[in-house]
Amino acid sequence: MKKRSTVLTLITVICAFYLWELVDSGIIGTFALYGIDLLKVTNEWYRLITVALIHNNSSTIPIHLAFNMIALHSLGTPIENYLGRAKFLTIFFVSLIGASIYSAMNLGYSGYSIGASGAVFGLFGAWIIIGRKIGVEIKSTLVIVGINFALGFTIGGVDWRAHLGGLITGALITKLLLQIQK
Repeated sequence: MKKRSTVLTLITVICAFYLWELVDSGIIGTFALYGIDLLKVTNEWYRLITVALIHNNSSTIPIHLAFNMIALHSLGTPIENYLGRAKFLTIFFVSLIGASIYSAMNLGYSGYSIGASGAVFGLFGAWIIIGRKIGVEIKSTLVIVGINFALGFTIGGVDWRAHLGGLITGALITKLLLQIQK
C-alpha cells in the first residue's frame, strides 16, 4: 500500500486555512506572527508555527498561496522521497520556527508576518545541501533563491527576514540530519 504524501497533506491543510480565511479574515489576526517583544507579552508562541497556515486573501488571485504551495510541492516531494517522512517534517518545522524567530526578532510591536515562505525557503536550503550530496545540478535552485531575495527587497510586504532565516535553518538542519544518517 502506497504511503500518503506528507507534502500533499501539508498543502491540503494550508489551503483549507486559506478557504477559512476567505470566510473569516479575522483568523489572520489570530494566527499571524508578531514581533518577539509582543510575543513575550502575549505568550502566544504558537504563532511561530501558525504563521504558515495563513496567506493574504486581499487579492482575487491567491498568488502568495499559489507560489508557496507550488514550491512546497516541487521541493518537498523529492526531499520527502529522499529522506523520508520524519526527516522531511523535521526540516519543514525546524525551518519554519527558525524563519519565524528571525522574522519576529525584527518585526517590532506593530509589524506582523504571514505565510509559509519561511518554511519553503528552508526546503530550498535543504535541497541545496541534498543536491550537493547526491551530485545533482543546483544552479537553477540558487538562481530561484536569488531572484526571490531580490523580489523581497523590491516588492513591499515580503518578509525577507523569514526567507533568510528559513534558508539558513533549512540548510543547517539538513546538514545535521545527513550527518546523523551516516
